[in-house]
Amino acid sequence: MTPLVAWLTEESARPGQPLCDYARICEKLQPSDVLLVEGRTRVSGVIQAVTLSSWSHAALYIGTAGRLRERWPALARHRLPRWADDEHLLVEAELGQGTVIMPLSRYRDHHLRICRPAYLTEQDSEQVIQYAVQRLGTRYDLRQILDLLRFFFPYGLLPRRWRSSLFAVSAGEPTRTVCSTLIARAFSSVDYPVLPRLERQPDGRYAYRRRNPKLFTPRDFDYSPYFNIIKYPFMGEDAARYREMDWLP
Repeated sequence: MTPLVAWLTEESARPGQPLCDYARICEKLQPSDVLLVEGRTRVSGVIQAVTLSSWSHAALYIGTAGRLRERWPALARHRLPRWADDEHLLVEAELGQGTVIMPLSRYRDHHLRICRPAYLTEQDSEQVIQYAVQRLGTRYDLRQILDLLRFFFPYGLLPRRWRSSLFAVSAGEPTRTVCSTLIARAFSSVDYPVLPRLERQPDGRYAYRRRNPKLFTPRDFDYSPYFNIIKYPFMGEDAARYREMDWLP
């Protein structure tokens, strides 16, 4: 890992009180769920500022190590040597690492949210996971490292020819994040919509048009009407028990 990547991926904020129940998330996750993460690194801060969202990272849940060993023995021999069968695993694109399989436990003390693709068939779920797994080892886009570095400089300090087009958008507008691009392409491989454009045809019918997958951000899975948002609050998800909460004066 280069010094620049190490600096960008260093945590710049301390862990706070967890807002979600990690044990319940582990219990309820289903293969092909998208897990949103509120990160604490410098890269996370940039993504949060540009997209006006607390979600800075997205990962695809692919199941437990035991399930993956049963489904893809070849994958297990080369990629899953060190995890126990009950370890929950994610495919994600990481700055400095590329596309890798990582354990869910690395986000134990993070704020998390599950985005579940509604009505996704089991067959298509398997294909989404297979698409992501087949991209393991793909390098992270190094150009984005430079773009992120430029973003930290005041706009007027850099020569015009050095300015990046990646962040040349208004606050809140889409920008490219590799983690979301990987997942968007995985769902696109089975024609599952995330945030497609709806266009009216000359005959009055409406048709969908795919968006450029490089323009997806983590918040798009939260915003998408095709993904169900599932939350497991730290103090329990039963809203009827709100009277039992301990409130300080």
